Amino acid sequence: MLYNYLLSLVRTLAPILAGWLITQALRLGVHLDSTVLVSLETSAFAGAYYLVFRWAELHISPRFGWLLGYAAPPQYKEPQPTSLG
Repeated sequence: MLYNYLLSLVRTLAPILAGWLITQALRLGVHLDSTVLVSLETSAFAGAYYLVFRWAELHISPRFGWLLGYAAPPQYKEPQPTSLG
């Protein structure tokens, strides 16, 4: 269960982190205006919101899941082994 929880966090935060890294790379040669800064702040807030309520859903009450759009956390099936023959 902990693995699935960590996997869900990684799958949510990876795009946010990628966007932030791309923005930082562009920052070396591009002036950051207020629109870009608002976009970064929005991404950071969205990531923090998800982390807080996903943690609360797991450790306090499943009812916190409604603040993430659905009351049940994602269920990942175990991968089925495939034969190569």
